[in-house]
Amino acid sequence: MQASLVKYNTPILISTIASSKGKKEKKAKDVQPVMSQTEDILNSILPPREWSQEDQLWVQYVSSTPATRADVINLQEDLDKWLQQRQARETGICPIREELYSQCFDELIRQVTIICAERGLLLLRVRDEIRMTICAYQSLYESSIAFGMRKALQAEQRRNKHNKTMKELMVANRKLKEEVEELEVKIAQIQKTEEERREQEEKRHKDEVLVLQKMNAAKKEQLEAMLQAPKK
Repeated sequence: MQASLVKYNTPILISTIASSKGKKEKKAKDVQPVMSQTEDILNSILPPREWSQEDQLWVQYVSSTPATRADVINLQEDLDKWLQQRQARETGICPIREELYSQCFDELIRQVTIICAERGLLLLRVRDEIRMTICAYQSLYESSIAFGMRKALQAEQRRNKHNKTMKELMVANRKLKEEVEELEVKIAQIQKTEEERREQEEKRHKDEVLVLQKMNAAKKEQLEAMLQAPKK
């Protein structure tokens, strides 16, 4: 059985596992000691421990012996020693430290209950309220951790989606740039071809105008010559 800071009486053998259920209950009733009112209160606050060892069932009741000043000093020394031996954390969340301080508080409740049962019951209410508050904070902490994990996962998914979209847009942008460059080359070629064609048409037009001007001049000379010729 694991050691505890709570002070217990000597273990009592209840029965063997090989015995029948009826016999075991009878024997347990026979060996159960007569409890006083204070011991009943102690057992309701700190239930007895039961365990099996080598086919035997043992029970251990919390001690009803009043504590002395030396017991309190030894409790403090044992608490410090066990904290060091079990390598409990000094700060932050530590299940080991929480367990040892809980055992220490239970032992203090035991010591107070022996002197004044009402005071012990009041400390029991304080202990249960503290545990309930701690459980509420633990639930809140676990809920916040789960919420943070969900948000982190969603953020990671959104980031991956945005990265994928960004890569797709970059590829599309690169393709559009290539298309723009190709179109610019085609436009330059078309402009060059049209410029050459326009120059050729202008040159051909000028040549035709010159030919027509020469023909006009020749016709004009012939007409003037015909007009100036003497009539017969």
